Amino acid sequence: MGLLAALGEPGVDPDEVRRTVDEVLARPEYQPLEPGLLDQLLAYAAELIGRVLEAITTAAGGNRLIGGLIVAAVLGAVVALVVRLSRGLRPDPSRAVVVGGAVGRPPAAWEEEAAAHERAGRWREALRSRYRKLLAGLAAAGLIDEVPGRTSGEYLREALQALPAAGDDLRAVTRAFEAAWYGDRSVTAAEVGDVRARVERALAALDRPAPVPAGAA
Repeated sequence: MGLLAALGEPGVDPDEVRRTVDEVLARPEYQPLEPGLLDQLLAYAAELIGRVLEAITTAAGGNRLIGGLIVAAVLGAVVALVVRLSRGLRPDPSRAVVVGGAVGRPPAAWEEEAAAHERAGRWREALRSRYRKLLAGLAAAGLIDEVPGRTSGEYLREALQALPAAGDDLRAVTRAFEAAWYGDRSVTAAEVGDVRARVERALAALDRPAPVPAGAA
């Protein structure tokens, strides 16, 4: 306690610091994909900072400058910790990416766009265009309806009902699209190659007749 006493009164209201932490971590760039977990982290951070401030205030003597520096350091460390943890969170399976952009374009247009992105090394954009080619192909076959504002999860459910034979490829392509566009992460050429092959395999399944149930006439 001798060190705390030497530091002095920080001159900062613990409640004010808690509000500052909440305001900083409420910014969009610090929002994770699992709100429930972040809420727990925020509550823990606010409680921890409050306890530290109370301890400093109780043992303080009169050095406001050093006390304020300690408060700022604690605040910065907690914010950095929460941001780091939030970046590692995985998407909530109950949520889905809203598929933006134009609807009604033919698959060939998306193919041309995807190829252009690949030639330029824009792998994330290429993956998105490959995914949109899949949706356009399914829509052209009358299996799904392309509607502005629909989510990838809604498209997937509708596609699985209409084309169960391509279920594995439909799920894999959708997951790849969501992973790239949820976290704004980098995408590799290999990932785009895998998505391209799966999209072509799923669209090829459109030309295969549906299996006839056993015992059907």
